[in-house]
Amino acid sequence: MGRYTGPKGRVNRRLGMNVYESAGAIKASEKKEFPPGMHKRRKKPTTYGAALTEKQKIKFYYGLRDRQLFRYFDIAKRTAGNTGSTLLILCERRLDNVVRRAGFTLTRPQARQGIVHRHFQLNGKTVNKPGIMVKPGDVVTLRNRPNIRKMYNTVGESSNGTSAEWINFDKASMKAIVTTLPTIDDVMLKVEVGQVVVFMSR
Repeated sequence: MGRYTGPKGRVNRRLGMNVYESAGAIKASEKKEFPPGMHKRRKKPTTYGAALTEKQKIKFYYGLRDRQLFRYFDIAKRTAGNTGSTLLILCERRLDNVVRRAGFTLTRPQARQGIVHRHFQLNGKTVNKPGIMVKPGDVVTLRNRPNIRKMYNTVGESSNGTSAEWINFDKASMKAIVTTLPTIDDVMLKVEVGQVVVFMSR
């Protein structure tokens, strides 16, 4: 099964937060500030249901399939330190997230599409894999094509990034430099990652 392509506002309403940042999705979730479905009094979610919701927040926010998320979780388990924090930091290091956090695009789906269409270069090499893990010193730039630069300059005028202190973005040259690895404090997603770790350890 591929990535979710249905109504994004519906996902925002179901999860109770704007995991999708497009204007249409946010407007839809603000218009109806209650979960989708039959509007009866809802039962208190079970422990399993609450943990599943937290996992879905990570999955939809970063645009991951279950298989990808479990692969990151497996890496996090085998890495020294807090498993939940390591999991989120791995997600933050994805190239599509860096493109979004720097301010090249307005949303992560836009960033992912641009990378797949070979609009971006990593350290001077054209790439098409959104899941590449960046490291300190990596440089992300646009391909030197007038049509691509014009398109992203227009997007950049509407975007101010999201204040990622671990990314140095020069809007004039449309170049982003990863200055250091992100920490858990750099993660903007509000999620009970401890519940996710327990859920995925079953």
